[in-house]
Amino acid sequence: QGQLVESGGGLVQAGGSLRLSCAASRSIFSISAMGWYRQAPGKQRELVAVTSPGGSTNYAESEKDRFTISRDNAKNTVYLQMNSLKPEDTAVYYCAARTVVGGRRDYWGQGTQVTVSS
Repeated sequence: QGQLVESGGGLVQAGGSLRLSCAASRSIFSISAMGWYRQAPGKQRELVAVTSPGGSTNYAESEKDRFTISRDNAKNTVYLQMNSLKPEDTAVYYCAARTVVGGRRDYWGQGTQVTVSS
């Protein structure tokens, strides 16, 4: 519990930017792929972006030109920079970790609300 803590959500106008942060415990962060997911009302949770322990990244096709995922290994933190936000980006954004060493375990943050007004 409390091993992934998100911050940075909020209300922004269309075209604006937000940066989400997710702080993880060191024991998890160093051996995990870190990702951001989102869930809009009435929709399934979907992957937004993911970064490996080595820093490689992958994005959902619709977000790759607007969103950037990055990780700061010194701070055990993963970020999601979101630019040119659209109303359809409105969702609860979740940080996730999947360990890649010593067996696979998944961890989830509590979620942070992002609302984009038109």
